[in-house]
Formats: sequence, C-alpha cells, structure tokens
Amino acid sequence: MNRSESPVTAPVLLVDDEKHIRLAAGQTLELEGYEVETLDRAEGVLERIGEHWPGVIVTDINLPGIDGLELMKQVQAVDPELPVILITGHGDISMAVGAIRDGAYDFIEKPFASEFLLDTVRRAVDKRRLTLENRRLRQELESQNAPGPKLVGNNPLMVALRRLCNTVAETPADVLLLAETGSGKDLVARYIHERSPRRTKNFVAINCGAVPENLIESELFGHEAGAFTDAKTRRVGKFEHAQGGTLFLDEIESMPMSLQIKLLRVLEERAIERLGSNKLIPLDIRVIAAAKVDLKRLAEEGQFREDLYYRLNVVRIDIPPLRERRDDIPLLFQHFMLVAAGLYGREVAELSAERMHSLLLHDWPGNVRELRNLAERYVLLGESCTFDFDNRPIVDSGGNGLTLPEQVERFERMLIHTELSNHGGSIKDTLEALGLPRKTLYDKMRKYGLDKSDYKA
Repeated sequence: MNRSESPVTAPVLLVDDEKHIRLAAGQTLELEGYEVETLDRAEGVLERIGEHWPGVIVTDINLPGIDGLELMKQVQAVDPELPVILITGHGDISMAVGAIRDGAYDFIEKPFASEFLLDTVRRAVDKRRLTLENRRLRQELESQNAPGPKLVGNNPLMVALRRLCNTVAETPADVLLLAETGSGKDLVARYIHERSPRRTKNFVAINCGAVPENLIESELFGHEAGAFTDAKTRRVGKFEHAQGGTLFLDEIESMPMSLQIKLLRVLEERAIERLGSNKLIPLDIRVIAAAKVDLKRLAEEGQFREDLYYRLNVVRIDIPPLRERRDDIPLLFQHFMLVAAGLYGREVAELSAERMHSLLLHDWPGNVRELRNLAERYVLLGESCTFDFDNRPIVDSGGNGLTLPEQVERFERMLIHTELSNHGGSIKDTLEALGLPRKTLYDKMRKYGLDKSDYKA
C-alpha cells in the first residue's frame, strides 16, 4: 500500500500485555491514520464495541486473565462479523489456525513487520466497512420491499426519513409530522403504523379540517344515546375505534382551540369520556399528528395551544418537499406509472428524455400528489398527455436554486440512470444507447455514484 494513500479513518483496539509491542504497533497504525486505543488486557474491550462499531480488534493470544481466544468468543457473541486479528507466538501457530476456523479474521506471528500488520489491518477494516454497508443496504431493501406503504426514493433525505420512521415505529412514542400539502403525511403515518407492533390493530385517520366544528368532538370521543339532539344511539369515536392501534390526526392546526385542551388531557391521561357519559375509558393508542404549517409559530401567535404543541412534539419528523429531492423524480414517476398501469389495465408508455427533463425542471408546488396525478394521466393518455406547467429555470427565494451546470449534471445523471435501468446494467448496451466511450461512461458513473450491479435483474 502506498503510504500517500491513507485508509479510511477507522478505530483499532490493540490488546497486548507487552508494552513495547503496544507502543510500536500502536504508533505504526496511528501514522497510517487509524484511531488506535491500546489496552494491556482483554477486560474493557466489550464495553467499547457493538454491532455497529466500525473498527477491528488486534489482540495477543496470551494475555493475563481473559486470553485472546476467549476474548474472540466474547466479541463474536456481540457481532460474529467483527474482525479479530490474533497476535501469536511461535508455539501458537496451530492454535491460531484453529481459531481462524472458529471465525478469527487472521493472525500475525511475532515478530512481525510493520507492513504486514498494516496490510492485515487494512484488509480487515475494508471487510468491516463492507459488512456494515451491506447490513445497511439489506435493512433499507427489506424496508422498501416490506408489505404495505412504501417510502420510495434514494435521495439522502428519504434514506434518513426511512431510517427515522423505522426507528420510531418500534417505540410507543407519539409523532408529529410536518410537511407541505401533497408531500405524503398520510403515507408516512401508515408506514410507521405498518412497521410497528400495532400493525394488526386499526389505523384510524381523521382530517381535523374536514369535520364541522360542531361534530368533531363527537367524531373523536363518541357519544352516548341522548347526549344531544339527534344522538339516538351510542357512537364509538375515533379514539376508541383506534384502541390498540394508531390514530392519525391530519391538519391538526385546524382543530378548534376549545377542543385542543380536551385533546391535551387525553394525551396525558390516555383515557376518554364519551359525550353524555362520566365513565373513563382507558386508551392504548399511538397518536400521529400532522400539520402543513409551523405549529410552534402558531403557538407563539396564540393560534395553537403551546402546551399541546410541546405534548405532540415528542418525536418530530419533517417530510421533505419534492423540489428538495428532485433526483427521486424519475424513480417516483416510474413507480406511479406502474401502479396506474396495474389499476387501469394499461401498458406503461416509455417517457422521452425531453419529458423527463421537464419533470426535473418543474417546482412541484403540489409535491408527490401532483407527480402521482400526472403519472396516472400519462398512463391513460400516453403521448397526448400534456405536461401543463411552465418549465422555467429553478430559482427560489430560499437560495436553494440550481445553477445551469447543476441542472445539466442532474439531467446527465438521469439519462445514464435511465439507460442503465433499461438495459439491466449492461455497459455495452448503455454505451451504444448514449454514444459514449467506455472510459467516459465509467468516469461519469463514478462521478454520479452509479453502479451497474444495482441495475441487474
């Protein structure tokens, strides 16, 4: 390895009871860019690692107390794929070979050359990095391929959103979603519910802005017969109907102030009273509230209860608007076309590069909902479908506009992505379709983070 090519920074735990080896080997690894921590015994290693720890362990076999082989077994119990490199004396070779059969990454025999140590650690670090990356990709793939609602997209904002939703789904915490109209608040709420322990129970949604103010209390809490005029029978409200499951309160900023105090009480006590009843009904539900405006600002302006805002804001999830993840537009449009084709029994018409370019230039004020509606129209009408928006340069007041070179790069990436997808990752066919030299295509794929293996069927 060329010393000018420093490795990706990674932690290395070096365990050896001989001080001169700790100093010499530790200094060698530090000079190569590793974050080295040295220990003179095995005790204390486990508290420094975990299944997501990105480093490797280098340990002598002969240690006071817990020896290197026992340490390896304990490390494997934490993460069987965490690389452990053994340092051996001359008489320990057969023992080290047996340890490799039991899962050790490699062994180094004393005395060892610095280059041999660096080469072994570098390979182990590369293996660890690939292991963690593959785990992450598997988790994301399982997440996207799981039954139920899907959060489609590979933009970093969407990757982070999926991770947060998957983490929150396993907890009982209430959630506050903030997003512009059409960004998919209902989809995110259902996604969390379907990946939670509550998935077998009801998901109950109510739009607080669509229910008349004189009816919303009855809708939420239910009522007893005779509670008010026309209440001829008992009615189970949305809270009670969501028992054991999830209640989704959309456009919560539209909830009347008089009802907000009652909602706060329900969230704190986890119990309701039907209108016309004095009996408390215990609740076991998760509440996901959603708003299209900044509730904190509304609270500061006196248009929303501040105490309710802080009670709802246990976990806040911001859903990015479509204009902030334009590189997901080709994938989303294809996804919506496939869904519409199945729904209407139509073939999926291939979209021209020019039309895709116009999609990438649009500002999408209606967000994903607007894109989905256009995809459905395109499936139904084909080339006669007009993309009825003005493709002006993308410039916004927030300073997040794209320059001309950035727009060109985004269009270029989309074209390469499309051809790789059309040809199942075949470089030869993609070269012919784009009319590019092989080296140029590879350089651009590297620039845009495209890998042919991602497109193989």
